[in-house]
Amino acid sequence: MKPIALIAVIGAASVMLTAGCSSQQGTSSAPSATSSTTTAPAKLVVLAAVAQKKAFTEIGNQFTTDNPGQDIEFSFDTSDAHAAQLTQGGYADVFASADANNMGKVVKAGLLAGDPTNFASNMLTIAVAPGNPKKIASFADLAQPGLTVAVCGPEAPCGGPVQKIEQATGVQLSAASQAANVEDVLAKVESGAADAGLVYVTDVLSAGDKVTGVAFPESKDASTTDSIAVLKQSKNSEMAAKFVDLVTGDVGQKILDANGFSKP
Repeated sequence: MKPIALIAVIGAASVMLTAGCSSQQGTSSAPSATSSTTTAPAKLVVLAAVAQKKAFTEIGNQFTTDNPGQDIEFSFDTSDAHAAQLTQGGYADVFASADANNMGKVVKAGLLAGDPTNFASNMLTIAVAPGNPKKIASFADLAQPGLTVAVCGPEAPCGGPVQKIEQATGVQLSAASQAANVEDVLAKVESGAADAGLVYVTDVLSAGDKVTGVAFPESKDASTTDSIAVLKQSKNSEMAAKFVDLVTGDVGQKILDANGFSKP
């Protein structure tokens, strides 16, 4: 082979080798289309009171609509049960209490990321069978002989106001049963196991035509204040704060008002 032709062949081979190396290097450094993953947001866990169930379920639906892909999980129980759960190491992102006392327990334990916000208040009313067959018209009527009355136990948020009203009026009730929460009291009235029960205004409203509500003026002096806060342990504090903002904002307040809650 002539010298000039040999140089041309070597040069061409060198160019091909360099191009091949460049191609391999480019391939190895380029990001893989399948290597990137998107981490789904952690499920938001909200501990809320039984009396808040209907309103918070509606607010939760709005929350997931506003934040596509974000799941929310509610646990509805008495606020004292939730406070005990949290102070004993239980996990949640948000705590909504039906009374100041149980929110205070969580504050004292140093579990909140910030100060709690009062977002609503609730009052007791008398739940009776549809049409009020026993003709109950006042709190004092609940002390009538032969009347079966159901109330919340003293440890539950709905039990404290009953004791306060008894002290203020001097009327002592001989409750046939003490329930763990307002849902249980309402169930006793609906089933006929109790002639009357002391529950929140919100509970009578959510029960529809299953019961009749009888308002009494003394309940205004024994209302409870609902408050909400983000917990320090939250793994999704940004979304937790968004949920609190929704509850305390205009949209949440309209939903709460429609479900019988009053302003705090």
